[in-house]
Amino acid sequence: MTIVAEKISRSEELIALEDQFGAHNYHPLPVVLDRGEGVFVWDVDGKRYYDFLSAYSAVNQGHCHPKIISALVEQASKLTLTSRAFHNDCLGEYEKYVTSYFGYNKVLPMNTGVEAVETAVKLARRWGYRVKGIPDNQAKIVFVEGNFHGRTISAISASTDPDSYGGFGPYVPGYVIVPFNDLAALDQALSDPHVAGFVFEPMQGEAGVLVPSDGYLTEVRNLCNKHRVLMIADEVQTGLARTGKMLACDHENVRPDVLILGKALSGGVLPVSAVLADDEIMLTIKPGEHGSTYGGNPLACKVAIAALQVLKEEKMAENAARLGEILRRELKAINNSRVTMVRGKGLLNAIVIEPRNGTTAWDVCMLLKENGLLAKPTHGDIIRFAPPLCMTETQLLECVAIIRDTLQAFE
Repeated sequence: MTIVAEKISRSEELIALEDQFGAHNYHPLPVVLDRGEGVFVWDVDGKRYYDFLSAYSAVNQGHCHPKIISALVEQASKLTLTSRAFHNDCLGEYEKYVTSYFGYNKVLPMNTGVEAVETAVKLARRWGYRVKGIPDNQAKIVFVEGNFHGRTISAISASTDPDSYGGFGPYVPGYVIVPFNDLAALDQALSDPHVAGFVFEPMQGEAGVLVPSDGYLTEVRNLCNKHRVLMIADEVQTGLARTGKMLACDHENVRPDVLILGKALSGGVLPVSAVLADDEIMLTIKPGEHGSTYGGNPLACKVAIAALQVLKEEKMAENAARLGEILRRELKAINNSRVTMVRGKGLLNAIVIEPRNGTTAWDVCMLLKENGLLAKPTHGDIIRFAPPLCMTETQLLECVAIIRDTLQAFE
């Protein structure tokens, strides 16, 4: 009898390479992508999908936006990196542009979102010592339960998710954690005169797209003023038009003391992040006390300017607000007993799936993939829906139909 070996697909071959030679710190959906344009991505076999994750909101402007790619290619052919040992001809232009864009005196450019969070924590501590008068080495930073600020030791020291912090101690001291959306607990925590800053996400993305009560952001601002504590908004995921405003804090016209940006600051082209603050805060850090070899590199500066221009020129915040209303309305209209909740703002949304008969949100995402839409579960029973902000209403309704039909298959 002749035994015929089963042919291994290109996707299976590439996934096997990752499994053999890469660290096992991610559990991706079994799809291997090799091209993207706008709201679509294609796998190595040529199948097209709607991207409903946008690289965790890093691709707000759409995949490979031509204006951003053009800026990348033009600058990459001239000068990519000088380090901050020397000046370059792009940094000052970018710093002027981004500070004017968001209304702050100064910007400190970094690369990844978690680097920007670390920078903000350092700024808060330094401000606490030099300006507020907190005794040396006694500054505290307040965070909220369910937060996600990254994976460094400092970031996970503030986490309440055992998957993030478990087995990585000892942790950074001086962190205080209060419940999300609990103003009374926040008021009590900020009353400690050793507290320098309050770091929070205006909407919690990784926690499952948790939206605070109306007025929460306004009261956070008031409490920080009352206790002379820096209000530090991590808008790495919620910022840059994702929630229907340029910043999530803009929903209540609130201005943080320190603004943290990343992800879509480059349109998904390369790691670019930024911390913005006024002189009283930013100038507490002197030469040699903080920095990054790649932070503020010429390539990142040109790409970031183009990425920010695209958001305004194409009215992506307005589109996110309009399509978000349609998406939540249509999702709520789906008659499916497994969907227990729909929530979100703009085009940062989530549905909660009731696990039943051994079927989980992961299984739903796997069938969504087969049906041509890519999304990813979080915390087991929640699926985030965050497509690129260049999506049209027609495309959105096509996606709603895919979601509806996929959910119906599990009834």
